[in-house]
Amino acid sequence: MATVLYRLGRASFRHRWLVLVLWIVVLGALGGAAAAFKGPTSSDFTMPGTESQRAIDALKRQFPEASGATGTIVIGAPQGGTVADEANKAAVMGIVQEASKLPGVVGALDPFTTRALSPNGQYALVTVQFADRADKVTKDQRAAYEAVGAAAEKAGLRVEHGGEVMNHEPEVGGKEGIGVVVALVVLLVTFGSLVAAGMTMLNALLGVGAGMAGLYALSGVVQLTSTAPVLALMLGLAVGIDYSLFISSRHRQNLVEGLEPDEAAGRAVGTAGSAVVFAGLTVVIALSGLAVVNIPFLTVMGLAAAGTVAVAVLVAITLQPALLAFSGRRILSRAQRRTADNGAAHHTETFGFRWARWMIRLRVPVILVGVLGLAALAIPASHMRIALSGASAGPADSPARKAADLIDQNFGPGFNGRLLLVVSGDSPDVTKAKAGEAIQQLTGTENLLAAAQPNFSRDGKTALVPLIPKTGPTDAATEDLVHTVRAKLKTIGGADFAVTGQTALGIDVSEKLSAAMPEYLLLVVGLSVLLLMLVFRSILVPLKAAAGFLLTVGATFGITVLVFQDGHLGSLVGLDRPGPLVSFLPILLIGILFGLAMDYEVFLVSRMREDFVHGDTPRQATINGMGHGARVVTAAAFIMASVFAGFVLVEDPVIKSMGFALAIGVAIDAFIVRMTIVPAVVSLLGRAAWWLPRWLNRLLPNVDIEGEQLRRQLATEPEPEPARV
Repeated sequence: MATVLYRLGRASFRHRWLVLVLWIVVLGALGGAAAAFKGPTSSDFTMPGTESQRAIDALKRQFPEASGATGTIVIGAPQGGTVADEANKAAVMGIVQEASKLPGVVGALDPFTTRALSPNGQYALVTVQFADRADKVTKDQRAAYEAVGAAAEKAGLRVEHGGEVMNHEPEVGGKEGIGVVVALVVLLVTFGSLVAAGMTMLNALLGVGAGMAGLYALSGVVQLTSTAPVLALMLGLAVGIDYSLFISSRHRQNLVEGLEPDEAAGRAVGTAGSAVVFAGLTVVIALSGLAVVNIPFLTVMGLAAAGTVAVAVLVAITLQPALLAFSGRRILSRAQRRTADNGAAHHTETFGFRWARWMIRLRVPVILVGVLGLAALAIPASHMRIALSGASAGPADSPARKAADLIDQNFGPGFNGRLLLVVSGDSPDVTKAKAGEAIQQLTGTENLLAAAQPNFSRDGKTALVPLIPKTGPTDAATEDLVHTVRAKLKTIGGADFAVTGQTALGIDVSEKLSAAMPEYLLLVVGLSVLLLMLVFRSILVPLKAAAGFLLTVGATFGITVLVFQDGHLGSLVGLDRPGPLVSFLPILLIGILFGLAMDYEVFLVSRMREDFVHGDTPRQATINGMGHGARVVTAAAFIMASVFAGFVLVEDPVIKSMGFALAIGVAIDAFIVRMTIVPAVVSLLGRAAWWLPRWLNRLLPNVDIEGEQLRRQLATEPEPEPARV
């Protein structure tokens, strides 16, 4: 691998104009395709094979007018009045008529007929049925829906618009750009050169631009969830900067050691680039592996993020050496240029060397404190709950959240998490009879507030029975209620029964994801052991890396639960209402953190193995690996954590929790596991760390990530002719 990448790096360096023009053309073509073919994102999370999804699919066929998204308009009378007062009632009925005439709306229900009135009579709920599901509702239709009731508001009534139809793509503005600014500052401090920092950032931004443009170009034919582009942007930015940083750092080191610029770039791509390719490959495999969970929206999210990471790798190993050619020796800091001009590299012992010696000297207490500390941080994860978040968890000033809060306060939390019982019979008489029998059977069920009167399809063979829980949509008691209701319905024969609705669908999604998590974790851990065995030709180092990854994941889950679910220190991240973690966050974290953890493992430990193979003692090899890699890995981790932390500033709670968890996970893995526990454990293992049975060594292919074969080849070949810069 290293030899091929070395040649690619030199070729890109020598043909820098061609490479740059090609990437600009690619970026332009992808941008044009994105503008032409960009499709809408979806806030719906389908889950094939679950009862709730089967019921939704059946409704589209049997009761299409009730299969679309719903909106809920909350109308409040002025203080001291009721919505039943003559003037207020007329205004409410005006809103019902206005909503019924909206484009894309099937109809709106009169709250006085449905008895959707608060106990004190001050508030009323108008349910608006749309023909299409939420992701198919256009911006104009949504804007028209939000404008309903403007005249009533002028008359003194309060009108808030909520419901499924208000689910839309989370807005990513400029606040998350703070992480990019922090990353640029870190690059300036690390490199001591504006040219080096700017070039590295430019390379990463071009890569993420190409990746995102390609993703949006495909969105016309592939249904993206609303969070998929944001996740892809997060990862694309973070790994793009890191991968460019690793190659730039190795190139600068080669220049200081006296290599010609083209040779320095070739060797940087051949060595650091090999690690970049492997690290990127692990991220891509881990994210693509989400497909084995067999959950469509999660598969799309994983593949979307994997695609941007793959583009970041391609940009790093092709465009980066071309930009290095344009920068010449200006990529070096002034101190480095003076050192290079003197004709010999002056090696000063950096903090990384001293840190490694401290970790080795105190390795037993370091291992004990590190492992026990991370285990303690993981304790809150034992009561982790996951759910699909609804409007109640949205930004406090959003219209949907305001409506949800009013419903919660005046009607009860269960009105925000209504369930739908679908009854399908062979004839209208059977359906009507069985719907009545189901209501009678469910009456008195614990935590069920009410079962409303059924609505029938045009042919009368399908009935919808709204069920109102006493608790909110993400409450554990509501989950128990869904299971209880389903169990009771199985005792009734003669018709098909299914419980669905957004709340039931969210419960089914969460349960399927929870069941898939151990399987996926086992897959990822097994994959890490196999891949690292290929790289390090060792048994114990991969096992140690997998154990470190598990510590990282456990501690990250624990801290995220502590903040977002339990509410401790929630105000520091702008969280005003704690609740369960979004259902797909844990399994996504496993995949992403696995890839990122392997990044730092490879960059640090590969140098340790390289020096050990070349004759250093295990102790000295560990010190050298940390000494040469600590500065770059520290900067890379700080940059990645900063980029992720920038997304904590986004108001959307799902994006906020994702950014927080990824930032915490990267920081824990890089600074506690890889920079602290790893050198202590490797030094404690000694020579055993690099032991591999001979028979296994013969079976495993040699990927040559350290560039050992490249060095042997360069030692026997004549000195290449330097390129002009």
